[in-house]
Amino acid sequence: MPTGAPLSGPGVITREVAVADGVFAPGHPGELTQIVPCDRVDAVLAECGATQQRLRKLPARVVVWLLPAAALCEECGYPAVWSKLTSALRSLPVPQITATGLWQARARLGARPPRALFDLLRGPATTPPAAGTRWAGPLVVAIDGTCPDVPDGPATRAGLGQGSTQYATSGYPQVLLVALVACGTRAVIDAVF
Repeated sequence: MPTGAPLSGPGVITREVAVADGVFAPGHPGELTQIVPCDRVDAVLAECGATQQRLRKLPARVVVWLLPAAALCEECGYPAVWSKLTSALRSLPVPQITATGLWQARARLGARPPRALFDLLRGPATTPPAAGTRWAGPLVVAIDGTCPDVPDGPATRAGLGQGSTQYATSGYPQVLLVALVACGTRAVIDAVF
């Protein structure tokens, strides 16, 4: 095929993808945009009334991607996660963001957009049936839980209480996270705290 010739025909699959505007347009912040496209994030932000009112160095859309990245890199703080997300954009003028700026952006976003995005994306993946996906018809699922530490503070202590032993009070408070997962695809069907 000649160089530059358009691809078309019965064996070619095309997919139209909406891209972000501004500095994040060429590369997006990481691979998460392949799983959660910017048009879905924008729809969730609009639905939750969380679309930014003014142009910021750290758009609300990017903060939404920061959260799952922070969960995947839990050993890192927000600045290290930010560095990982924007590492492919080094040739562009990516704004320098402080840890405080990242935290403030996260606080500004609130809990509604991430929860709405989770509700949009959760459920058994629609992939071709694989070994272990179903047994005698029904979907094979697993229930598992974990207790992640959460930031300490008066509001958290008021909601969760303060654990203690016979020797002292506990350190960081914890929440119980229980998830229902499809065994064959490892897709999260639902989760509760």
